[in-house]
Amino acid sequence: MIGYITVGTNNMERAAKFYDELLAEMGAKRAMESDRFVGWSSGEGTPMFMIIKPADGSDAKPGNGNMVALAAGSNDKVDSLYAKAISLGGTDEGEPGPRAGTFYGGYFRDLDGNKFVFFNM
Repeated sequence: MIGYITVGTNNMERAAKFYDELLAEMGAKRAMESDRFVGWSSGEGTPMFMIIKPADGSDAKPGNGNMVALAAGSNDKVDSLYAKAISLGGTDEGEPGPRAGTFYGGYFRDLDGNKFVFFNM
């Protein structure tokens, strides 16, 4: 159902470097790019993750209550992806661990303040 997700950035070069390194850990590579956006995918027919400069020319701002959840495939992968995000300059929003039921997640914010969780169920 999901084709792609975008999050805004105010520094395309910095954000693209962050996601090149982070998403490579999940087997994703750049699939599309222009002067306004960069998109990564783990393969044809899979959803794409994109960073984008807002179309209206205003500064990008993270939404309150918005979050992108990225399936990691295992608890160990959640741990390593979360650690990678933090090592690249992301900020902690909740260290990896069990949450409700069988949900295991590690929460962080990217360099522009967008909130994410790597998770496994």
